[in-house]
Amino acid sequence: KGWRVRRQDCVCQWMSDKIATSRLSYKHQGRTIYEWEQTLEDVQLFITPPPGVTAKMIDCSITARTMSLGLRGNPPFMNERFTEAVNSAESYWTMEDGTLHISLTKGSKGKTWEAVFEGHTKVDPFTLSETKRSLMLERFQEENPGFDFSGATFNGQVPDPKTFMGGVGYR
Repeated sequence: KGWRVRRQDCVCQWMSDKIATSRLSYKHQGRTIYEWEQTLEDVQLFITPPPGVTAKMIDCSITARTMSLGLRGNPPFMNERFTEAVNSAESYWTMEDGTLHISLTKGSKGKTWEAVFEGHTKVDPFTLSETKRSLMLERFQEENPGFDFSGATFNGQVPDPKTFMGGVGYR
């Protein structure tokens, strides 16, 4: 509900403007621990390490269900379980402009993550709806190259991008 596609003449009509989503923050005791965002295939984490920390000092281990992060030779700063599975073989981390960037490939393409780690604050229902909206538009763009979905949105409840109209395959 809220969108119409007439494939016979390749016309798409949309009801209103897209509301963009932005990076989400996880805070503990008023301090930002990490920021994150997601696409159909990836979850991106952004962590600002203490001054003077270099990439050679970082110890980061990513498995399908967990991530451990700290400084070499010290106990981990984070040792957390993901809320969803990741493809650890395609996940990696880099240090860019003083920010630790962790790229996690989702184990299930199109799945909307409500939080990165178990026990961490889930996104509120409005933000979750906006994230689903963004992922649905990304899916439409991926499945229909050449169409411009930049001004598209949905009215009513946004469908799940993982399962809508038969679902999305992982590759």
